[in-house]
Amino acid sequence: MSEPLSYDLWIDGAWRPSTGDARLEILNPVSGDVVHTVPNATADDVDAAVAAARAAGAGAWRDDAVLRSEVLFAMSRLLVERAPQLAELDSADSGRLPHQAVGQIKNIARWYRYFGGLTDKIHGETIPIESPTMFTYTLREPLGVIAAITAWNAPLLLAGLKLAPALAAGNTVVLKPSEFSSASTLELAKLFTEAGAPAGVVNVVTGDGAGTGAALVAHTDVAHVTFTGSVEGGRRVAAAAGQHLKGVTLELGGKSPNIVFDDADLDAVTVGVLAGILTLSGQSCIGGSRVLVQRGVYEEVIARLKARVDSIVVGSADEPDAEVGPIANAPQFERVKHLAAGAERDGARLVSGGRPADREGCFFLPTIFADVSNDSEIAREEVFGPVMAVMPFDTEEEALAIANDTSFGLASGVWTNDLSRAHRMARGIQAGSVYINNYRGLGPHVPFGGYKNSGVGRENGIEALHDFTQVKGVWLETSPSTVDSLRRS
Repeated sequence: MSEPLSYDLWIDGAWRPSTGDARLEILNPVSGDVVHTVPNATADDVDAAVAAARAAGAGAWRDDAVLRSEVLFAMSRLLVERAPQLAELDSADSGRLPHQAVGQIKNIARWYRYFGGLTDKIHGETIPIESPTMFTYTLREPLGVIAAITAWNAPLLLAGLKLAPALAAGNTVVLKPSEFSSASTLELAKLFTEAGAPAGVVNVVTGDGAGTGAALVAHTDVAHVTFTGSVEGGRRVAAAAGQHLKGVTLELGGKSPNIVFDDADLDAVTVGVLAGILTLSGQSCIGGSRVLVQRGVYEEVIARLKARVDSIVVGSADEPDAEVGPIANAPQFERVKHLAAGAERDGARLVSGGRPADREGCFFLPTIFADVSNDSEIAREEVFGPVMAVMPFDTEEEALAIANDTSFGLASGVWTNDLSRAHRMARGIQAGSVYINNYRGLGPHVPFGGYKNSGVGRENGIEALHDFTQVKGVWLETSPSTVDSLRRS
């Protein structure tokens, strides 16, 4: 075993040691070895990072759209070039399979390129009113310092969803990655200097949520908080931000339905449903964990899913044949085991998997439960693991009722060759994303976010720029009046 990498904080364009002595150990989920250590940043560290961001926002960064565009385009190129090295860090932290990690990093490079092209297209509008001498218009301006808090399952993807639009709009950022996966985010921040960003535009403080995260959210110079994590974490963030009346963008959990009608292409269904839940070992907020299948093809779909699941190779980052990797950390591994064990007690039929793999490390077998009640825990709670709950339905109306009978509303899938039905389902499903005859689509140009407990606000697209800007109304009188409106006539 090599010596673990020891990181400092990234503040004002340089490595800076924490003002406190506490450090966090990041463990590899396969070996259990310490691979990285990071500071548990103090409130003073957070204050220094916010001050650096605030100072950078008062300079050219706010007003120079060309500079912001050049930096974001450069970041897009650098991410593609450095993807293998960054992926190694994610594989060490969370057990991510290398081909998945590299592909995800190269994909998120698109976000920096897309928003890099929008920096000079953020504008207000002129508004005609009844007065012929009054000229009214709006300005769309950056908010200031953005606090960004990301989850452990996809560090650089989640960082990109927040950084690219926030920076394009002229804001500066203090980013806190998860304490389970911080190394790649620290290296990402360093890349911004190489890309030409002024010092302080992007800062990274590492630490736990209760200390570092809470200090960042509550900081009075933070204008907006964008958070990806659990529903409970989102509630705490929203409550703390509300004390200072600052805005929030929350991307939270999901329990997404993947709905299969009897006229669907079942070959495509098998591939799409399994990709929808097993990508990233099921550790994805949009994972299609509830599989609703029309009764006429119910058993056939289950048999097809089982045949493929039983052949899937579960393995680690250093095993080239691995298709599904480990659960990223021990606490999450315990949660997956607990929820899977409860499914059979609740009456579900175990079709495949349902237990940890017979090897060392946080490996859980891809799992299919059938005949699941939508009232059971496995159908209500986000597992965040390679576990799917399959349930039958008879009619389109019943499918919609089951799909919407959840506190979540992040994503959904519909498999059918009836385009009229597809459009009806798209309108009827209460979720921020609807995938028709595909699953897991994500692009910088299409808004992404949740209904209900799945979140507030939208990432991606023009809507993301709206979350990171504020509108100012301007009234210009071209013929100032000399009439004293206070004088009684």
